[in-house]
Amino acid sequence: MIEARHLRVLRAVATTGSFSAAARELGCTQPAVSQQMKALEQSTGTPLLIRSGREMRLTQAGEALVRHATGILAGLTAAEEEVAAIAGLRAGRVRLVSFPSGSSALVPSALAAMRAAHPGTRVSLVEAEPGRSVEMLREGDCEIALAFRYPEVEVRGDGQAAREEWDDLVVRPLLTDRLVGVLPESHRLAGADRIGIGELAEEPWIAGCPRCRRHLVEVCESAGFTPRIDFATDDYPAVFGLVGAGLGVAVMPELALESVVPMGARTVPVEPLVQREIVALTLPDLERVPAVGAMLDRLTEATRR
Repeated sequence: MIEARHLRVLRAVATTGSFSAAARELGCTQPAVSQQMKALEQSTGTPLLIRSGREMRLTQAGEALVRHATGILAGLTAAEEEVAAIAGLRAGRVRLVSFPSGSSALVPSALAAMRAAHPGTRVSLVEAEPGRSVEMLREGDCEIALAFRYPEVEVRGDGQAAREEWDDLVVRPLLTDRLVGVLPESHRLAGADRIGIGELAEEPWIAGCPRCRRHLVEVCESAGFTPRIDFATDDYPAVFGLVGAGLGVAVMPELALESVVPMGARTVPVEPLVQREIVALTLPDLERVPAVGAMLDRLTEATRR
């Protein structure tokens, strides 16, 4: 195997014309230059230099190797500089995938802080619900996935599957997000301080993403009824629009309320307390990449503001 350090010595010898001059240029001893040239000739299996007194001439093989060495060493130098830039956060990229309410309320300030601190690092964002976002992380389509899970559901069903699915991932907890009831302004319970979810047993429901929908059904069934879901959408403005039009009731994460103005609807705390845990996920090897670690830190900081 030809080593880059040997190529540098060969190029120095070819340029200066002697071992001693090459040693002075490289900042080492003449015996060290001689030893490395012997090692290079052993690697290539052919003489590279013709020694005549104090003069050195390249063989045909030596000339060919010096010619290629210029491009090889230039490429290595460029690679070293690029890797150093990425390691020093002067370059690189972080691709983030987030669910919609995280994209609107949590991610923007984290991305802005990352860009301000490390302007040479490219950051990007696309949206996907948990499940798909984890697939994208595993498939190499992103470096960080924002996801959520419901602690109450972990003991069975989808929650248990989600927990097992994340076993080999790095899980960075970010915050706990409470869900609140969303009722039409004209609803008899719209002005209540809080309501039991069982009080909405006879109402039509608007449900969210599949994971949220499954959780809603389980919470309602634990309260003694099965919700009649007339509409399903993961678009939060659409949920408010449907509720405001009097077409049903819903539960919505408080995080989503930061970016949606309720029109014709009221939010009311519900019992039992319904929460979801929001986390950032990445792969163990990716966590050690400086840009990914910095982005995880910015996401954590964003939840403290």
